[in-house]
Amino acid sequence: MSEAKRSSVSRRALMWAPLGLAAAGGLGFWAMLRGMQDGSYDPRGVPSALIGKPAPRLALPAVAETGLPGFGEAALASPGAPVLVNFWASWCVPCVVEHPQLMALQKRGVRILGVNYKDKPADAAKFLTRYGNPFSALVADAEGRAGIEYGLYGVPETYLLDRDGVVRWRWAGPLTPDTLSAELDILLRRHA
Repeated sequence: MSEAKRSSVSRRALMWAPLGLAAAGGLGFWAMLRGMQDGSYDPRGVPSALIGKPAPRLALPAVAETGLPGFGEAALASPGAPVLVNFWASWCVPCVVEHPQLMALQKRGVRILGVNYKDKPADAAKFLTRYGNPFSALVADAEGRAGIEYGLYGVPETYLLDRDGVVRWRWAGPLTPDTLSAELDILLRRHA
């Protein structure tokens, strides 16, 4: 085969490559949607490696602008009662959706420790002033290192620690009333 003919075949193959990639992506997306429809695919179903292990210790500063105290290793190592660790940010739209559930949990006496993720302290303070404060303590994870320790997929994300500081549950995404009644309330009673 001549050099010109080989070059022509290579160009033609390169032209078809994007179409092939798009078709493969479309098939994958279709399979995901079908799985969500029949229940065989759960987008939140990625398990956490932390379940059944002591919670990673956090050594982060308090968000001074909020007036809330920070928390350290002792609050996570043996909290004495179930506690939620909630990663959130003021720029996170699903965090606004989740916030009424956090406020309801706080009113019921559930202790919630907040981790403000890659956020500006002043914006975090404005968020809590506007929507209310469900946190008993709040720290700033400005660089995202605690998020890495926890295996964070994004915000919001919530972890339930039992009375001994062991991670018993993780929820990626906003907490909803259905999540509370179907999963979290049961676990809070079990680990009380």
